[in-house]
Amino acid sequence: MSEVRHLVSIDDLSLPEVRALFDHAAHFAQDLRAHSAICRGRIAASLFYEASTRTRLSFESAMLRLGGGILTAADMRTSSASKGESLADTVRVVSGGYADVIVLRHPSEGAARLAAQYSEVPVVNAGDGSHEHPTQTLCDLYNLWVERGRIEGLDVVLAGDLRYSRTIHSFAYALARFGANVVCVPQPGFELPGYVVQRLREEFGVEPQRADASRLGDLASRSDAVYLTPQKPHQLSLFTDARGFSIEHVDAVYMTRPQTERHPGGEGTLENYLQLGKRTLAVESLRDAVVMHPLPRRDEIAADLDADPRSIYFKQAARGVPIRMAILGWLTGALDLATSQRAPELRAYPVTVGANPCPNATCISRTEARHVTPMLRLASRLPLRAHCAYCSHEIPFGVVGCSTTRVFHDRDSVELRKVRSDHLVFLRDAAEALRLGFTPSVRGVAGTA
Repeated sequence: MSEVRHLVSIDDLSLPEVRALFDHAAHFAQDLRAHSAICRGRIAASLFYEASTRTRLSFESAMLRLGGGILTAADMRTSSASKGESLADTVRVVSGGYADVIVLRHPSEGAARLAAQYSEVPVVNAGDGSHEHPTQTLCDLYNLWVERGRIEGLDVVLAGDLRYSRTIHSFAYALARFGANVVCVPQPGFELPGYVVQRLREEFGVEPQRADASRLGDLASRSDAVYLTPQKPHQLSLFTDARGFSIEHVDAVYMTRPQTERHPGGEGTLENYLQLGKRTLAVESLRDAVVMHPLPRRDEIAADLDADPRSIYFKQAARGVPIRMAILGWLTGALDLATSQRAPELRAYPVTVGANPCPNATCISRTEARHVTPMLRLASRLPLRAHCAYCSHEIPFGVVGCSTTRVFHDRDSVELRKVRSDHLVFLRDAAEALRLGFTPSVRGVAGTA
């Protein structure tokens, strides 16, 4: 039996695989009606625990155009989930013979990762909370590739609600991998989360710099813009120049709506939310920029831009069909990506001692704890840092124990370099370590008597 591949994160694809998907999508786009034999006899199940229009319909359209069938649960409130059935059990049932691929949207971060652990068929992440939305990212990258002919070296503005937009997070990671540059122009109070910036720095060599966005005119008039680039040397770090890195030209502006369904009560303000219009794009640096938006929109893009040739957001939505045709064809085994280069697998370690250390209340490891073993990924050994393997939030800890010696150390102890990665136990403080039966290192641990 062949290995089951999943698309939970954009990191599950190597760059050659992404380019191969683009080639298939471009072929499909020439005539969407000409490929109805590719997935004949295959069935896709749409499990949507959150509302969706474009993502769900484009996936279902894609499977139908490939000649396959669909099972749709567009509102899981009417399914057995309303009776308390867990996501893990639902996935076990659906993948056990109902469908050949599962397309899942869920409000909890890391839900798709959990589903992939229990599924016998490929799982496609159609959005998990504010975490990731990899197929939207592939659609966005594909649009840039079609419009600009390349992704490498492009300057892309990400504007609006950058904190809670899972589309933005996935897109930022992917742009960094492709060697594009990102200009962050957030709605004040809704900046890119620290864990996203940290990951961009640690995994992709992206160095944030203060941006001189004066040439962006009204778009950046109320925002502290940040320039994220994988191409500048490390010494050009944040705040080295009071004026910041000058933004002279932009290839694309990616606008996002306020993600109010994910905003904690009372956080920030949505008054005077950023808006794009003809006047906004009149400045020289934006005159050649294509305007993108994952939709739905509210008032952040004025209607006077709809007829502007630079506005591609409706084309962007339409191109979701051929790229998702390519994704479904590949995952069901009907299409070959013709490359042996795979994305490296990131190893995760189970939390076997103590309570779940993930601080994120909406992580699937907390919202569905009965079926989830908390898992960690090491972000770095020096300094020692770890992330939740489901939602990517950084794990807070004060001391670190070894599961075999039952000794704990200060987080910056050189002794930790001798402890195997899968033996590390991240603990809140010395009191928790002592309560769980660990003993302090002979070198001493701060906070112990």
